[in-house]
Amino acid sequence: MAQRGLLGRCPVCGEPLEVTELACRSCDTTIRGRFLLGRFAALTPEQWEFLEIFVRNRGNIREVERDMGLSYPAVRSRLDGLVEALGYPEKAREAQKPRGEPGLSREERLQVLEELSRGAITAREAIDRLRGR
Repeated sequence: MAQRGLLGRCPVCGEPLEVTELACRSCDTTIRGRFLLGRFAALTPEQWEFLEIFVRNRGNIREVERDMGLSYPAVRSRLDGLVEALGYPEKAREAQKPRGEPGLSREERLQVLEELSRGAITAREAIDRLRGR
């Protein structure tokens, strides 16, 4: 039988799934109950891929940028999304909010820089958006 990756969320409604049975391949023992999947089961395949690349590069964002062909703002955005998906939303929100500065959140500033690096907006448009105009 082909093995599939563990699903953490229902593909129909998106709610967390619950493991109710475990089985041993060797002796055919089956254990029934309700088991926790853990934080990592909630990750999307894209988040798993990012996590693997991030760990392989020992958290070096520049190396992750090179491996994935992404800009720094895009890598930071994915890292913030991963942190939030693992259940640390307050940490992700703290990182997004500039200290003592009104205006755009960190995530919004990173998005503007990402658009600029892709050529989707001009430098003047980026400056105006970053200044809140």
